[in-house]
Formats: sequence, C-alpha cells, structure tokens
Amino acid sequence: MPADGKNPEKWSSEDKFAIVLEAASLNEAELAEYCRQKGLYAEQIEAWRKACLQANANSAAQAKARREQKKKDRRQIRKLEKELRRKEKALAEAAALLVLQKKSPGDLGGRRGRMISPADRRHAIGLIDEAVMAGARQRKACEILEISVHTYQRWMQDGVVLDDGRPDAQRPAPANKLSAEERAEILAVSNSPAFRSLPPSQIVPALADEGRYLASESTFYRVLREADQQHHRGRSEEPRRKAPSTHSAVGPNQVWCWDITWLPGPARGLFYYLYLIMDLYSRKIVAWGIHETETSDLAAGLVRRACLSEGIAARPLVLHSDNVSPMKGASMLETLRRLGVTSSFSRLRVSNDNAYAESLFRTCKYRPDYPVSGFATIEDARDWVLSFSRWYNTEHKHSSLKFTTPEQRYTGETTEILEHRKQVYREARARHPNRWSGEIRNWELPEQVWLNPEKVQPDLNQAA
Repeated sequence: MPADGKNPEKWSSEDKFAIVLEAASLNEAELAEYCRQKGLYAEQIEAWRKACLQANANSAAQAKARREQKKKDRRQIRKLEKELRRKEKALAEAAALLVLQKKSPGDLGGRRGRMISPADRRHAIGLIDEAVMAGARQRKACEILEISVHTYQRWMQDGVVLDDGRPDAQRPAPANKLSAEERAEILAVSNSPAFRSLPPSQIVPALADEGRYLASESTFYRVLREADQQHHRGRSEEPRRKAPSTHSAVGPNQVWCWDITWLPGPARGLFYYLYLIMDLYSRKIVAWGIHETETSDLAAGLVRRACLSEGIAARPLVLHSDNVSPMKGASMLETLRRLGVTSSFSRLRVSNDNAYAESLFRTCKYRPDYPVSGFATIEDARDWVLSFSRWYNTEHKHSSLKFTTPEQRYTGETTEILEHRKQVYREARARHPNRWSGEIRNWELPEQVWLNPEKVQPDLNQAA
C-alpha cells in the first residue's frame, strides 16, 4: 500500500480494500495501534468497510437485474417466435383457402337433405384434404365449400368417401300404411254411382252418415292423386294461387304509407286522432294532422295538403293504408282519383301489411318525453307532434337506413355519408389489419324498398 505520505483518501480502491481486510480481524486496541502505524483513523477504515459492503450489494443487485433482464428477453423472444409462427400459419391458411376458393366446384351448400353426387363428394373431399395439408383448418375449408364439418365426417369414413345411400335405401313400410285392398276400396267407393261426381270432402261425411269410415279426406285425395284421378272438373276455371299484391319504391314520393292512431286526451276515455303519412323509401314523415274525430273528409284533406307540399300532383303515387272505413270513404277515394293516386289496402285479417306506419307510431309513443298521462289540449298534442316530426325527420338515425336520418335519405345525402363511413372503416382496417377477421361493416342501402318484403321475397327467389 502507499507509504509515501500520500493522502489516504486518494488511495486506490484496491489499497483501501486491503486495509479493510487487514483490519477486519483486529480488536479495538489492535485497531487503534494499527491506525497509528498507518497514519489512519478508525473512522476512515469503518467508512471504507461500509463502502465495500455497499459496492458488494450493488454488484449483487446489478447481477440480479441482469438475470431478470435475460429472463424478460427470453420471454419476449419466445413470444415473438410464437407470434411469428401464428402469422406464418395464418398466411399459409389464407393462401390455402384462396386456392380452395378458386378450385371450388360450387353448389355444395344449400338446404338440408340435398342430394350431392358421388363425384362432387369425392372432389370436395380431395380439395378439403389438399387445403388442410397446405395449412388450412378443416372447419375453414369446409366453410369455403359451404358444407359443415359433420357433413365432411359423414362423407369420409375410414379413409373412404361414402356414396349417398338414400336412393337405394330399403325403408320399412309404415305400420299404418293402407293395404292394397283398402286402397282399392277407396277407389271403388269414389267411382261408385253414388259418389262419382262428388269430391272427397263430401264423400267422407256422406259415408259417416251411413255409419262407414274408410279413411280421412286427405287420404282420399292422396289415393286419387296417386291413381291419376284427382283433376279439376266443371266449367269454372281451375284455381290458381297468386302472390299477394305489393308495391316497391326506388326513390322518394313513389309509395306512401298512412294510418291513424289515438293520442291520450285530458281524461280517461278521451282521445285525439293523429293522421300521419310516411314516405316508404325514405321513412320521412311527409304530412300529419291531429283532429278530434276520425273521418274520411279529414283524411282526404291531409292527402291533398301532402301532395301540394311535396309538389307531386299528377305524378304516379301509391298510397297504402289499412282496410278500414276512413281510408275507404267516398270523399277519400274521390280525392285520390282526382290526384291520380293509386290506393292500396291491407289484406283482411293480416296484421302486418302496414308495418312501416305501425313501427313509426311505436317510435312516437315510446319517446322519453311522450306524455303518457295524456295531452291537456289538442294544441299541446299538435305542438308535441310537430317537435317529434322534426326530430324524426332530421335527427333520428334510423336503423333501417344504416343509421342515417329520413331527411338525408329523402334528399340523397346518404350516398356520400355512407361512402365516407366505408372509407373510415377501410382506413381503420389498414391501420390494424389483425383486428379484422373479415370485410368491413356493410354500409350499403338497398335501392329498392318493398312494402311487404316478407311476402314478395319467395317470388323473387323463384324468378331468379
């Protein structure tokens, strides 16, 4: 250690550590003698000893921190490797599904119980297995071909593609099946002189009057049809089933719906009548009125006012309403004839033929500020409905209009608004593609709105 009279505080760390080691085994007296020989103070040695302990502790903490950091780094590396494998697997699956979609034979899905040819089955099984080998999940591959995993498993058993055994299946005869003798008896009775000109609906009751029962009316009809003896007879035309009449709109002011509802008055049993006309295409309220009575004259006046305010006099227009007296009164029908408006009425005993108007009334009466206890005067009712109609037309974002307002749909602003929403969603998907499992939200509005879509839809599919 230095003995050249240099200041001990300027000694090197090694020299100070050596002093601490030498003094570690000394008692108080020996330490005092040692300090005088070295030109040191006991406090200096104690301070150096604490510094050594602190340095040792810091070194241990740093070593521990390095070990923890290595563990974190290893965990992060494993996480990144797992994410990389997942993405590689997802990319492989996407590529396999794209190839499968291009090779898809099509026409494999559809209603339950369809007959799929053996060749189409084998082709589909081969494509699915190929996609799975390329990295796709079996469920996803089946979805591309529009079949379920259970269908795949039913087709593929023990490595062999099974054919559809239904055409050649031997089905046991029903226990209640008519015997040949019973069928012959039904035909003989139907063609007997007493019943040869009567339908089964009259034959069966007549037999019951005679104390005989052979079969039900439906069984009679079935047996006659199977024997090719059930055809339309007589001079009348053969009945034909027609699709229910309906109307559609591809723009505003082509089809209107209107109805009348009750608004509660100042006392129980007293009501005001809300007359309201709505445009089918845009759902906009085009006219309304509140009166103390329900008459055809008031309805006719409302229609005239609506046509004038919308500027559609002498233009093609369909006005749909319920099939009740105020809608079918003479003054109302004459007004429609003069204005060139085609009237349309709900079918009897069909509760949902005027669903759009009924839905609007429900929205009206379930507003938070709707006075359930009743309107004090008819002026109060008119003020409230005026506020509601303004809110409904210009502020209410209609769910059937992709959450745009009726006024925006009426004026054509929805095209720009929905296109902007689609752009926002495309940009969001571009920023975070891993958060999107499919296409963006559908912001398309149908260009054609049907008055009764549930009635006309089957005919559209059949025509297609």
